Amino acid sequence: MPDRLEAAAAVAPPQRYSPGYRFLRLFADIRPGEAPKALLLGLNVFLLLLAYYILKPLREALLLVDKDSAVVKSCLSGAQAVLFVFVVKAFSRLSSRVPRHVLITWTTSFFISNLALFYLLDLGGMAVRPMGILFFIWIGIFNYFVIAQFWGFANDLYSDEAGKRAFPLVALGATSGGLVATLPFMKRLRDLLGSHWEFKLMLLAGIILFVCILLARHIHRREVRAVAAARERGQAGAGARAETQEMPLRAGGGFRLVFRNRYLLLIALMIGLYNFVNATGEYIITTATVNRSIAGPSAASAPSPAPEGANEPAEKAIHDAFMDYQFLTNLIALVIQLFLVSRIFKWIGVNGALLVLPLLALGGYALISFGAVLGLVRWVKALENGTDYSLQNTTKAALFLVTRREEKYKAKAAIDTFFVRGGDTLSALAVLIGTGLLGLPVERFALLNVVAVIVLLAICLKIIPAYAGRKAATDAAAGEA
Repeated sequence: MPDRLEAAAAVAPPQRYSPGYRFLRLFADIRPGEAPKALLLGLNVFLLLLAYYILKPLREALLLVDKDSAVVKSCLSGAQAVLFVFVVKAFSRLSSRVPRHVLITWTTSFFISNLALFYLLDLGGMAVRPMGILFFIWIGIFNYFVIAQFWGFANDLYSDEAGKRAFPLVALGATSGGLVATLPFMKRLRDLLGSHWEFKLMLLAGIILFVCILLARHIHRREVRAVAAARERGQAGAGARAETQEMPLRAGGGFRLVFRNRYLLLIALMIGLYNFVNATGEYIITTATVNRSIAGPSAASAPSPAPEGANEPAEKAIHDAFMDYQFLTNLIALVIQLFLVSRIFKWIGVNGALLVLPLLALGGYALISFGAVLGLVRWVKALENGTDYSLQNTTKAALFLVTRREEKYKAKAAIDTFFVRGGDTLSALAVLIGTGLLGLPVERFALLNVVAVIVLLAICLKIIPAYAGRKAATDAAAGEA
């Protein structure tokens, strides 16, 4: 059921805002009483994204060790999609047996144990390439699953209207976490760690994830106390809300929820198709970056094998290149999150915000199709991903504000994992066919993305009336309660 605790604060006039709230309202349409929960959630997702972006460049550093690595990287997405079938089913069963704070604790602890296992495998002498393959598959599951779980948790704490106001501030934590992890001091930290620096960074990320568990449990307990207090005051809806706080979700699988509901299925198709576009774009920039890092600047457009024994310099060069690229991406994301997301939500709403990223991607890939110069590719992908990490992620989260609890957790987990990797798998097939059978240059893959984005826009246009219908039904149910 929607959270009603924010509703009472909505009547406060602007002149009563404290200096702190006036500052926060530069970035989000936050109301009195809404900041503490939003800031705690923002800190939680800040730490989650900080941990992820510490780990993400390691994915490329361990995997991209020769000129064929870009194709290998695309193919591994298929393995992730298959594994997600089992992960989502296991998550659906677990979430029907334990309350949300226990669910978050157990799943996050599982990923922390995996990082410790990678460290032990490195101590045991596992070779770089098989380690890179295992880690690439693992981090793809970790990233989408943990973030989907967080946004399911955040959706469970807010009503539709309060969530649209607070989510830009919450998402600011995500973009800030990504930016901090890619600041230049991380390169210096890497050098200070000495040998086996990759796996020492994994342990650091594990410590951060443990803090995330503690924070999520604190947010849960705080919410339970707030709802209990509202029930004691006789606030409408608080009693029913209190009964759901500590209860597991109802039985039922995430895939079943998606395929039986047109609204959820449209969201799944949108996210899957966008990830096809994004993964194909990642192939384009990976090809350009690997060629530049391994073979030198003169070979940016013509692949050649790396010199024998040059893996270690190439590994650091690729790590540096992707950290620079991710820093640019997260800087753009932070600017958009700070100054545009809340205003876009206010000016054109969730429906209009849904169309921004596809239109940007359409123009960007159209430019690349005329000539895939590394500098152009980097800026187009940084702008696309920066918009995705800020506006698009906030918009996708807002789409679930009008769903039931089971849909917020189970269906969202299925969509943000399996369907995301399904799009990646289709992109991998396109890359294999395009490179192996047709010998296509990267400009042709950009043209393929142009076609895919046009279809994506059509799907978004179908989601808009479906969201409006859901919102009307949710508002009507709230009014009756």
